Amino acid sequence: MVKRVGMLTGGGDCPGLNAVIRAAVRRALKYGDYEMVGLRDGWKGLSEKLTMPLTRESVSGILHRGGTILGSSRTNIFKDDAVRDKALANYKEMGLDALIAIGGEDTLGAAHKLSECGYNVIGVPKTIDNDLIGTDYTFGFDTAVSIATEAIDRLHSTAESHHRVLICEVMGRHAGWIALHSGIAGGADCVLIPEKTINMDSVCHAIKSRMDNDVNFSIIVVAEGAKFEGKEVLSSEKLDEFGHVQLGGIADQLAKKIKDQMGVDTRATVLGHIQRGGSPTAYDRFLSTRYGLAAMDAVHNGKNGVMVALSGKDIVEVPLTKVSEGIKTVDDKTQELIDIFLGY
Repeated sequence: MVKRVGMLTGGGDCPGLNAVIRAAVRRALKYGDYEMVGLRDGWKGLSEKLTMPLTRESVSGILHRGGTILGSSRTNIFKDDAVRDKALANYKEMGLDALIAIGGEDTLGAAHKLSECGYNVIGVPKTIDNDLIGTDYTFGFDTAVSIATEAIDRLHSTAESHHRVLICEVMGRHAGWIALHSGIAGGADCVLIPEKTINMDSVCHAIKSRMDNDVNFSIIVVAEGAKFEGKEVLSSEKLDEFGHVQLGGIADQLAKKIKDQMGVDTRATVLGHIQRGGSPTAYDRFLSTRYGLAAMDAVHNGKNGVMVALSGKDIVEVPLTKVSEGIKTVDDKTQELIDIFLGY
């Protein structure tokens, strides 16, 4: 009997999503007796029966493409009881035997709740922030770091030419992994992350130390979730369906503070969605492919309520409950890299 397996991509788009979709479909074709169904626009696809067939032809040529052929959204089917009930009913009406949910903390949190309701769900970890508990790395992170590092490299030349302090704002709501990795790889002079409240005296000291040594420019990398006096900088206080505010503007505020305190020409650059777009790196394509294959293997083996994850070199399965334990932030030992290499 042919089994019907749904797939969806939720939350922010991320390089590597299409590679996961392609791999799962190709594995299903090898197994045979599977019909793969794409649910469009994340959980909205389940609540509104928005579907598309996933065949060899539809996934051909998508490995290198950024974004997701399924579309995405931040729909939360568990925010409203009526929407939840409709989604659960649609799961049955569409004849799904299993669902592969590809996403970050919010998407996989919903996947866990769906599993608790008695529905077969497999999770695939996705977030460029690399802050999901239970996996060593999420796909998309390597691409985001590579893009940010290239941007920092480019900022060096103009900062040196004009004797400026240039600030590069990267993604990272609650975890500073992108800022840390790209900052070190790009030779930044300060890296500011959400895990450590910004100390303006230390930042200014690092800039002044360089000036005292006749180096009249500095590069600062700051995560969007970094804090002044324990407070995040918001671009909007409006909440999304999972209760998140929109962050943004930390680089502009930091630039103003440096100008006010030091009188140094300081400019801000916000990479924003540039980090999400474009083709995934070779590493992310390979990792995404492994995740897609493992997710379909989990379906075929009758698993439920698990997330495929990277542990060392191996792809393993961990309970979806793991995701609800919190987020993976930059630990104290790793933060020492900032102090050793980055001047404050």
